[in-house]
Amino acid sequence: MTVDIVVFDIGNVLIEWQPERHYDSVIGKDRRKEMFAAVDLHGINDKVDCGAPFRATIEQAAEDYPEFKDEILMWYFDWISMATPTIPHSVALMRALRAKGVRVVALTNFGIESFEFAETKYPFLTEFDKTYVSGRMGCVKPHSLIYEMLEAGEQATGAQFLFADDRQENINAAMRRGWKTHLFDGPSGWAQRLVFEGLLTDAEAAG
Repeated sequence: MTVDIVVFDIGNVLIEWQPERHYDSVIGKDRRKEMFAAVDLHGINDKVDCGAPFRATIEQAAEDYPEFKDEILMWYFDWISMATPTIPHSVALMRALRAKGVRVVALTNFGIESFEFAETKYPFLTEFDKTYVSGRMGCVKPHSLIYEMLEAGEQATGAQFLFADDRQENINAAMRRGWKTHLFDGPSGWAQRLVFEGLLTDAEAAG
């Protein structure tokens, strides 16, 4: 079946998302490891990705773990420094697909406020044909519901989709629904896959 819709994850596909790297640069690796061992910051962020208010959720976590209060608050105040830099070749691929008339959508675990902020810093996030943001949808990858909601929104199923994501569990969930998938480990491999599927030429995929 021909691919009709290309689905991009955002974190670590279009924008690097490396909170640990930022913390290491600011508070040092030892303090970061101590904090992450005591505080499930990624789990707390999952609540934000499910639609919980960003600042209030992080502030509550800071109150719950006063020994790491200042560091936890960095998750909110330094957030954009964790979601950086752009992966330029991936952005070029997204734009090349759209220039060819291919429908391109995003499916991302992202908070409501944080995504709106990211759009102001990374204007290419406004260029998708449609953006499916977990915080707005009330569920996150890899739960099947978020894929079902995207299918309903696109009025398409199965191998009509080609989905790129950097997390195997998210890929597995899409595969169970019959989607074509690509486990993203860099833009070059993604470019090759788009050429293989006949969506771009070698020249168009070169970035």
